[in-house]
Amino acid sequence: MSPDLGALLTMNRGPMTSPPPIIVAAEDRARLLELVSRVDESIVAEQLEAELERARVAPLREVPADVVVMNSEIEYEDTATGQHRTLHLVYPQDADANATRVSILAPLGCALLGLRVGQEIDWRMPGGLRRLRVLAVSGRQLTQANIIAPR
Repeated sequence: MSPDLGALLTMNRGPMTSPPPIIVAAEDRARLLELVSRVDESIVAEQLEAELERARVAPLREVPADVVVMNSEIEYEDTATGQHRTLHLVYPQDADANATRVSILAPLGCALLGLRVGQEIDWRMPGGLRRLRVLAVSGRQLTQANIIAPR
């Protein structure tokens, strides 16, 4: 990770917040690093790269079921508003706002990757700094989307 990425994450999370530990599936990490390498000039892609660098990595079959991985369904709370929402974390080509399929390259998707149920993270969204709490993770499975390299 470049020194600029560390500074970017400090700015993104706020000056007094230390990030919670995260776990990323090895299969997801490989595909996401390739994705990041192909994206031009994206702050979210840089943030994602920094998150992937700090994550503990394990094979998907060893990642606890309550951890957000790619293709998970996540229920989360915006702690400032108390609103609960559900989304599916997907690769950019599968994103669809109408179907609550959120891209990993969206600030919200990047923020939630690797968190466990009960963990919170402060993350800068387009509307300002938000604290997000993961309430539930489901729908995760070892699928072709996890193991096939992008085209």
